[in-house]
Amino acid sequence: MAAPLDGIRVVDFSRVLAGPFCAKTLQDLGAQVTKIEPPRGDVSRVAAPINANGVSGYYAQQNAGKRNLSIDLNKSDAREIAYRLCDQADVLVENFRPGTLASFGFGYDSLKARNPRLIYVSISGYGQGGPWRGRMAYAPTVQAEVGFTHHSLRHFGNNLKAPQTDALSHADVYAGMEAAIAVLAALHQRERTGEGQHIDVAMAATLMAVNEHAHMDLNNLDPGDDPPILGATDGSFFEGPDGEQFMSAISLVNTITFTWFLAAMRRPDLIDDPRFRSSALRRSNIDALKYIVQQWIWTFPDMASLDAQFDEAKIAIGEVRSMDQVAESEWADYWGATYRVPDRQGGEFRLPARPWKFSGAQFDQPGAPSEQGEQNTDICHELGFSDDDIARMQANGSLVDNFTAKMIAMVSAQLDARQAQYGEHSDEKPA
Repeated sequence: MAAPLDGIRVVDFSRVLAGPFCAKTLQDLGAQVTKIEPPRGDVSRVAAPINANGVSGYYAQQNAGKRNLSIDLNKSDAREIAYRLCDQADVLVENFRPGTLASFGFGYDSLKARNPRLIYVSISGYGQGGPWRGRMAYAPTVQAEVGFTHHSLRHFGNNLKAPQTDALSHADVYAGMEAAIAVLAALHQRERTGEGQHIDVAMAATLMAVNEHAHMDLNNLDPGDDPPILGATDGSFFEGPDGEQFMSAISLVNTITFTWFLAAMRRPDLIDDPRFRSSALRRSNIDALKYIVQQWIWTFPDMASLDAQFDEAKIAIGEVRSMDQVAESEWADYWGATYRVPDRQGGEFRLPARPWKFSGAQFDQPGAPSEQGEQNTDICHELGFSDDDIARMQANGSLVDNFTAKMIAMVSAQLDARQAQYGEHSDEKPA
């Protein structure tokens, strides 16, 4: 059985996260992805932490299994390589600032004239046009611009000593996912029309679309003292019978869900407790309410029996686990939630596996992350270039070898030299 996107060829001009995540998703579905890197490489190749072999896990997670072509688009020979590759492609993914690829002759209109079936997806902060078109866009700043950060700050209120955001790049990942969905739709439409098209994906619009509470702010709906009945951060944290940290998915404050806790604890009397008669009172007395629930939790012999009692009352709970802990769980073993790829230097990376299973498709495991320019020669041969052509392009800088590895090795050598220089004098510090 073939994978769903078997035979689909993707050219990935993108770097870091949003675009690479989109292309990775297409590859996970069976597409062949060729990543094009500039001479200095994708900056995520040097994203810490780098393992003992000098390889970035961040890069590996988004790019394992992609073929790699490293070229300098300032060179005419390099542009010819890229043109030939795009002529054969089904999909092109890019996440540069709007207009960047067009300045090299690789805008949608130029490539459409050569390959009308090409599906060209552009991911940017605020779209390919409009007043914010040229703004720099990183996940934290886009999240701040479109209400995502405001929603979190409003929720946590005085619980934060200073404003802060979480560590995950929601705007990048969600935009990459929406871009992949759009590509699949465009491929389906192409089956009917025979024509490709340009897909414009804005991180800002994506975050507005995935915000399930947007309807509240857009329509000035004030829940008052009652938090939304469905809210990912409205649950409470508790300690399990054996010291486990876990959280409930629903609020102790909300008028409806409060009664679910009473049902689970068999404590209908608490509904008449003067401290808990309204959502405002429960909020002001939340510590006392949580204490009562916590004492009840400790009457159970283990998490399994506690979970069964909560389940009866339709209250979902989840233990707080680290990634390595969940990877060792029975569920992860059943799902095959992780896989391992070599780092090309004698080690390996453990990475998240595909998030879906197909009954009628078969998937190969992604290969190792390619080194920068690793498939330069193979790809050029496929595109009809001779050995003499390839040698000429290597000599004139159109084809680029593993610049990133050389840079990492140079920095590592400098650090080792500095360590050796100052290691004998513990009271001296490098400037």
